[in-house]
Amino acid sequence: MNNNGSAKGKESVVRKKNKKISSKLLMYILPVVIITVLILVNIAATLSKNRMSEMATETLESSISNQSDNIESWLDENLRYFNTVKHTLESQKIEEADYESFLDSYYGYNSNSPKGFYIGTASGRFYKAKDADIDEKDVLGSTWYKQGISRVQMAYGTAYTNAEGETVISATGIIDDGSDEIKVIGADVSLNKISIIVNSGVKMNKASSFLVDTNDYKILAHRDFNIVNTTLSESTSDTLLAGAAKSISSGDLTSKEIGDYVVAFDEVQGTDWVLVSYIPTNVIMSTVSQIGMLLFVVGGVAIILITILILFVVKKVIAPLSNISNNISAMSEGDFTIEVDSSSDDEIGVMGSKVSDFVNSMRKMLASISEESDKLQSESDNSDMVSRTMFEASQSQAEAMQQLNETVDQLATAVNDIAQNATVLAQVVADTRDNSEKADESMKETVGISQKGRDDMEKLNVAMEGIAQSNEKLVESINKVGTASEEITNIVGMIGEIAEETNLLSLNASIEAARAGEAGKGFAVVATQIGKLAQTSAESAQNISNLIEEVHKLIEDAVEQAHESADNIKENSELIGVAVDTFDRIYNNIQESNGLIEAMITDIEKVDDVATNVAAISEEQAASADEILATSENMVEMANNITKSSQDVADNSHELAGTSQTLTSYVQKFKI
Repeated sequence: MNNNGSAKGKESVVRKKNKKISSKLLMYILPVVIITVLILVNIAATLSKNRMSEMATETLESSISNQSDNIESWLDENLRYFNTVKHTLESQKIEEADYESFLDSYYGYNSNSPKGFYIGTASGRFYKAKDADIDEKDVLGSTWYKQGISRVQMAYGTAYTNAEGETVISATGIIDDGSDEIKVIGADVSLNKISIIVNSGVKMNKASSFLVDTNDYKILAHRDFNIVNTTLSESTSDTLLAGAAKSISSGDLTSKEIGDYVVAFDEVQGTDWVLVSYIPTNVIMSTVSQIGMLLFVVGGVAIILITILILFVVKKVIAPLSNISNNISAMSEGDFTIEVDSSSDDEIGVMGSKVSDFVNSMRKMLASISEESDKLQSESDNSDMVSRTMFEASQSQAEAMQQLNETVDQLATAVNDIAQNATVLAQVVADTRDNSEKADESMKETVGISQKGRDDMEKLNVAMEGIAQSNEKLVESINKVGTASEEITNIVGMIGEIAEETNLLSLNASIEAARAGEAGKGFAVVATQIGKLAQTSAESAQNISNLIEEVHKLIEDAVEQAHESADNIKENSELIGVAVDTFDRIYNNIQESNGLIEAMITDIEKVDDVATNVAAISEEQAASADEILATSENMVEMANNITKSSQDVADNSHELAGTSQTLTSYVQKFKI
């Protein structure tokens, strides 16, 4: 049987396909190298993309700044010219009759303003060069005039469409000629030159620009002439125009990506214009894609070169292992007469040294095994004699253990009956404890309810005391009103007395006026009016006195009712106090009942603990009895097993002798 197993093991070793260490190293190292190179290429591509985007944004910002400077320079150049002409007109004190000839002298001089200058007055008169193709019928209502009357120096206004349907920008200002009439001089600048600067001044390839007036958000210049003079709005369907409108309206003029474009903004100094320059993102990304492809190609070449280098290094390092592998193959065939080379000073040299030590150890071990196999033969004979003696003793022990097993079985039955009765007792006590706990919970709930009712009655008692105090304050206030009404009555009485005296005075005055004759008629009229006033005052005083009398009666009724309310409140407060005392007695009785129930629960828990302990002890005794029974049965079985084992030992002793002979024959196959 052992020979067959060894043969199968040898077959499995022969059939197993071995792999080279170099192949395994390449299998582990190459994926790491490839992943590392790919990560580095990806990082380089990402950094290149970010840098290209930054460079594109910087170039776009530089381009738009240059365009803005060109527009500003162009506007300033024209504006200086316009202000020079205006200053000349003012300094030479040109009369209004000579305006046309003055304007003719400057007509056609500036190609950016081909129609020359024009002048409008507050009276509606309009002057222009004779050959200028300008027709202004409503001077005061024109855009350029309204813009011009707000400034002395000539400056640009917002873009508008003139009478000829052209979109222009007017540079206007008030003429300071010393006259009282307001006069405005102006010159129109065509947007064509600005459009040329905007559309052709972009430095970047495939980049475009447009110009926006932030006063009315009109597009002044654009590559698409259909968009020129339209209003820039966030609600437009064009993502670029909507995003630009949002940025301009919010004041965020930093460079950003809007839709599929990289967009830059710049304010034209001296105006309310914003120049917007943009370039498609895919134009920038095309260069990034080319760089990415180049990086991936370089990464692929690097992977190939690194692979070749790794192959060379691996073969150079692993070459000494082949000698060790041949030595190990010879050992597997039983040849321990080999000599292993351990001259290398690296890990492979250490491995060769250890293999050499192993060969020497195996030589000694095989020699020892040969000696021990001889000793094993003699020991097997002794074991046969001892096993026969053990067999006879184990038979006697098995009979004694069988008798012990029967006794323990009877003990286990009795203990189990006790455990069952103790368990039933513990269950009954546990049920009683559960019912007591439920009663305790109900009693605690009753205690809480009675406590709440007691608190509510105390709050009601406090509220009734507050009502009584408020009622007393009300009575005091009513008494004060009564006192005040009495004072008012005294004052009204004094008014009545004064009215009577005034009436007597008016009567005496009438008598004196009658004595005076014609001279006293005027005085008689005054005396009569005073008498009527005194009569009226007396009647009003009487009415006030009557009203105060009624108020006084009402106050007395209110005081009486307040006293009745006070008596009722006092009676209710006494009843509430009685109720509070009753609640206190109920609460104390419930508290005492709750204490008795808790004491009862404590006693029941003690009984439950005792019953539980008895049941637990009984169960432990039953378990111990069962364990003793099981142990006894095991001992019987073990005794039988010892008997059987003794017989087996005898049989094995014979087999051991045969094995010793076989071991000797195996050891003789090795070469040492």
